[in-house]
Amino acid sequence: MRKQKGFSLIELLIVVAIILIIAAIAIPNLLRARMAANESSAVSSLRTINTAQITYNATYPTIGFSPDIVSLGGALGKACVPTSTSACLIDSVLANDGNPAASGKSGFLFTPGAGAVAAGRNAGYVVNAAPVILNQTGVRAFCAEEDAVVRVDPAGKCGTTEAAVLTFNPLNQ
Repeated sequence: MRKQKGFSLIELLIVVAIILIIAAIAIPNLLRARMAANESSAVSSLRTINTAQITYNATYPTIGFSPDIVSLGGALGKACVPTSTSACLIDSVLANDGNPAASGKSGFLFTPGAGAVAAGRNAGYVVNAAPVILNQTGVRAFCAEEDAVVRVDPAGKCGTTEAAVLTFNPLNQ
């Protein structure tokens, strides 16, 4: 009688079943971790935009705050020379992303809103950061206004009214 080498079909099926159980446990945790990282990146990007808006307002007082996100950055792949339409205050990926109406980064879409206009200058600004795909790239939306406070909306659709948003607290995410 010859001695067989290798594993039986039952042994291989048991190993595959164990690997599938471990994957079923690990994959949802990985997806939640990715969404948390995307949300953290969105908050950080909003803080960067807030700082850039304040700097833009101080640098170009006749214009006030930037009317859009594109004006805060520079052109993709080109040397940046600061002007009122290309202030070089934020990176070109966050500023442009090929779409002047909205920019995207880390699974979030950053959309500028209309701020208050007084005496021909922009006296305010609004920036919304919403997940590109709700419950996949993020579950919450964030927004900021000229007071430079980042706000969160747990429903994933950030508005610009005080009743629709909560003040962001990094300790109570």
